[in-house]
Amino acid sequence: MTNKDIRISLYTDGAAKGNPGPAGIGIFMECDGVSLQEIGEYIGEATNNAAEYKALIRGMQLAHELKATRVDAFSDSELMVRQLNGQYRVKTPGLKPLYNEACDLRKSFEAFEIQHIPRSQNHEADRLANLGIQERRMASGPGDRAR
Repeated sequence: MTNKDIRISLYTDGAAKGNPGPAGIGIFMECDGVSLQEIGEYIGEATNNAAEYKALIRGMQLAHELKATRVDAFSDSELMVRQLNGQYRVKTPGLKPLYNEACDLRKSFEAFEIQHIPRSQNHEADRLANLGIQERRMASGPGDRAR
């Protein structure tokens, strides 16, 4: 490793209330145990799997902006992780463009690895994804009516 190597741990999660339904993404990034970024954001209507990909893509974009050279990504989405590691094919037409975008983004790093972790080890990203959905509901008012 050179002095310019920046290794980031990226934890991502996507959540949808309904499938599809109101969806949020959660991103937690750290470097050497120091928190760099936390994002919980509403992304509109999406399936859970699409939200998982959108969280990863947004996290990868942020890591690139932070000049990361190496990214260790962690997700509790076994489907997404196995697709990106070549163990599963992407059969859902709506996921193919997201899969392709994630594959293109991974090329912007010297090293990129993604691994599946249990939900219990992804609590920050999970909390942030659900916070994104809650923020949408708070902005909408009772019964999801616009204020």
